[in-house]
Amino acid sequence: MLEECDVVNNLPSDVIETLKGFLKEDIRTGDLTSTVTIPEDALGSATIYAKSKAVLAGVKETIAIAELTGLDYEEFVFEGNWVGPQEPIVSLRGLARTLLGVERVCLNIIQRMSGIATKTYRIVKAAREMNPKVRVAATRKTTPGFRYFEKRAVQIGGGDTHRYALDDMVLIKNNHIAVIGSAREAVKAARAGVSFSKKISCEVRTLQEAIEAIEAGADIILLDNFTAQDAGGVHQVLSQREIRHKVLLEASGGINENNIKDYAQSGVDIISSGALTHSYESADFNMLLKIT
Repeated sequence: MLEECDVVNNLPSDVIETLKGFLKEDIRTGDLTSTVTIPEDALGSATIYAKSKAVLAGVKETIAIAELTGLDYEEFVFEGNWVGPQEPIVSLRGLARTLLGVERVCLNIIQRMSGIATKTYRIVKAAREMNPKVRVAATRKTTPGFRYFEKRAVQIGGGDTHRYALDDMVLIKNNHIAVIGSAREAVKAARAGVSFSKKISCEVRTLQEAIEAIEAGADIILLDNFTAQDAGGVHQVLSQREIRHKVLLEASGGINENNIKDYAQSGVDIISSGALTHSYESADFNMLLKIT
């Protein structure tokens, strides 16, 4: 079923392999129902429709699946746009058995990615009503095997992807500090051990830790589970000490659509929220097939 081809939109090779894996997981040795009910040479056209209002994402992956399986396609709506009930998104054409074989994988991807993009858009919009310059970022709280798609959906929704994996930047967490002894020593060790080209972020739980990390050369201070009011207090003290300009200030921990506006007004530069990728509601889409 899978074909060798130059996949549209230049998706990374490892992502293409992941998509192939998704298809193999669902089809395994073959679509038993379609094999016994659909003539081998039957041709069809299948259109994916939105069933709810959502920010569209996942079309690029659906088109890649079409190319991988020898289907033609027509794209009706570009990713990042709002779609509404009964709006056609993309049409796939080819062997009816193939269309039925890719249906669930395509819908799973579009539904999940569009759900994340929609949630991200709404949270970013709420935050920027309070602070137009604030960035809203995802975290690594993603589904194993689906991180690329979830991170890309955040980006489509207007959010920042943050670090993709552990090798992107130095992010000193509380457990690192527990091993080495203090935020100051952890930042000093990181500064000595990595290139100048790598950002160093340090997670802190107190104002004093924040000051220590700044003095040791941190680029980003991550306020871990601070209330919005306490984050604002840190911003104010660092400004008074004339060291606020030396770092980016990031708030993280328990942040969602209900309190995002409070954090946006606290003076931080970045708000990171795991809820973007672990507490979203999938958007609703369906596929309707016609024999041609």
